[in-house]
Amino acid sequence: MVETPRIVLQRYAASHPCQAVQAALKFKDLEYERDDIVPGSRLDELQGYYGEGNTTLPGLLIGDEAIHTSVRIMRRLEELKPDPPLYPTDRADAVRAAEEWGDGEFQDLGRRLPWGVLRFRPQAIGLLSGGGELDPAGIDAALGFTHRAWRYHRISTARLAEDVANLPALLDHADGYVAAGVIGAEQPTAADFQIGATVRVLSQVGDLAPMLEGRPVTAVADRWFRPPRGVVPAGSYPSSVMA
Repeated sequence: MVETPRIVLQRYAASHPCQAVQAALKFKDLEYERDDIVPGSRLDELQGYYGEGNTTLPGLLIGDEAIHTSVRIMRRLEELKPDPPLYPTDRADAVRAAEEWGDGEFQDLGRRLPWGVLRFRPQAIGLLSGGGELDPAGIDAALGFTHRAWRYHRISTARLAEDVANLPALLDHADGYVAAGVIGAEQPTAADFQIGATVRVLSQVGDLAPMLEGRPVTAVADRWFRPPRGVVPAGSYPSSVMA
């Protein structure tokens, strides 16, 4: 019997792609160690593992092998332990296509929309970790952090308004994967985790709740991911963003 090499998941705790990979590791029943990294730290180390310029996470170390990005990681996990499958043979191509859509078209909204709302209500950062709203000193620190996040993710108020306007159509597309049986079955797939993780982080924004409530894809997120620890209250986006 071949022994599985040591597995280390390098992650940002609040990252939804990292949460998707973590769910896949749990589904595969693979033992792993978690290496929580503070955003913006250990950049040289990460580039040493994953290549120049590659400082986003998740990253997975399997022995001496380093794999970067959630899609590549899930496909490597499938090779490492084929059962239970992340890409069931009866719909493997459809699952891969849905996974790639979740990574390429949908995933960034899980960054821009939550970070976007926190610029307008920075005191709510504490709510997302299950605590309370921040005190004045904490708000000052949060303002700096959200400013950097806006620059890094290229967020603007105009772009947020566009993202909010486009969200229902993207959710309709995701619901289509449920209707087609690509996701939402008894056993999860890579696409369930990829798409569900984004829906889960969007559910932390109270202003988006009416768009998410009652949707089949929201049920997928509810099934495979824990409820959010806290929610940024509705009314935090400017009314023009929600128009």
